[in-house]
Amino acid sequence: MEDQAIIALFWERDQEAIRQTEARYGKRLLRLSCSILDSREDAEESVNDTYWKAWDTIPPQRPKYFFAYLAKICRYLSFGRVDYNRAKKRSACLMELTAELELCIPDRREEGREQEHCLKESLNRFLEGLPKEKRCIFLRRYWFGDSIQEIAQRYGIGESKVKTTLFRVREKLRQHLQKEGFSI
Repeated sequence: MEDQAIIALFWERDQEAIRQTEARYGKRLLRLSCSILDSREDAEESVNDTYWKAWDTIPPQRPKYFFAYLAKICRYLSFGRVDYNRAKKRSACLMELTAELELCIPDRREEGREQEHCLKESLNRFLEGLPKEKRCIFLRRYWFGDSIQEIAQRYGIGESKVKTTLFRVREKLRQHLQKEGFSI
């Protein structure tokens, strides 16, 4: 079933929408959640909560890109579960990803909504300006949480190329944000 048909089922409040969403995107959402969480059971719970949240927010939302909408919800819920599970102990993989990005993305906690919007727009402009391969590698690592090895296998390139690409893109991102007036 196509995305727009599934969204129409959500709007009609037909429970078949959940079954169709699970059939179409369940495995991808579970993989995404598993890349964030240590426990498959927690990942499955996050995916189920994703379906519930989609049910709760459609309507009034009518997502243009359905999987992106679901993935955003799933990531948010999965990271919330990580925070809950490891309030004092942080996951090494998650901390590695955070440490890599914190050198080039400013801390938004002290910024207002307007600055947050400006940062979002700046990040989008930066990503749109990257060549497709570099953008995909960057997003696979920092949005989907894929390992260096998984990215290398996915794109048929060496792990050293993935590491070098990520290093260079992070440096370009840092320079881009500084040029746009964000302090790092």
